[in-house]
Amino acid sequence: MNNEIIHMFDLTGQVAVVTGGARHLGFDAAGILAAAGCDVVITSRNLERSQESAETLRQKYSTDVLPIEMDQTCYTDVSAAARRVWDWKGRIDILVNNAGGTNRGAMRLFKRNAQDIDDLIRVNLTGMIYCCREFGALMTERRSGSIINIASIAGLVGRDRRMYDRAGMDGQPVDYAAAKAGVIGLTRDLAAFLGPMGIRVNAISPGGFARELPPEFVKDYSDRTPLGCMGKDGVDIKGAILFLACPSADYVTGHNLVVDGGFSIWQ
Repeated sequence: MNNEIIHMFDLTGQVAVVTGGARHLGFDAAGILAAAGCDVVITSRNLERSQESAETLRQKYSTDVLPIEMDQTCYTDVSAAARRVWDWKGRIDILVNNAGGTNRGAMRLFKRNAQDIDDLIRVNLTGMIYCCREFGALMTERRSGSIINIASIAGLVGRDRRMYDRAGMDGQPVDYAAAKAGVIGLTRDLAAFLGPMGIRVNAISPGGFARELPPEFVKDYSDRTPLGCMGKDGVDIKGAILFLACPSADYVTGHNLVVDGGFSIWQ
């Protein structure tokens, strides 16, 4: 392969932190960064799960992988994790803020528990701000770095809940959309703040991924998507992560890269 191409996507010797990196999109992000040459940190609220995923990456990519138990809604957890990574390698080059998700309980607004709303905002937005603060501050020590925040198309479009109703699903709550829209806003303003310090900040907004979903929902969703399918684990997020982490995107910051097969444009 041409040396210029190799250079654009080479991360040899860099250290990447992936929150929520033990499974799904986070594990895919950790894997592609390891393949590009990074030593990788995987955080999870479940240490055993993080350790298992770390061993899988070590075996596959022959790289150093550090599993850390971390609850990003707890500021002291995040601060301790950032210091541990710095002590481990003395540098942090890439942060993928992936941890988040939807909690349990009633999903529709008028039946939703107030504490569930607060908890969801904390894990999807407040915790991400904590990570940007602690890991980003360490990036400023070297005046370089790339932060990639995982948002969602839920922060861009209103959802047709009839799709969920037809499949007997609750869907995601409106507070999830609010949190993910917040992630996109955070990304843009943090890019403005950290740009003069040599740190790029971008977001990725994935669409729906076909994972443990009723077949009728997958079909319905796919029919509403220009490319005719939902996203696939192990495939469809990796290229976006690699691009934004690598020298190939050295002049890209404050951007929200939508990875949804066109779902959000075809309404």
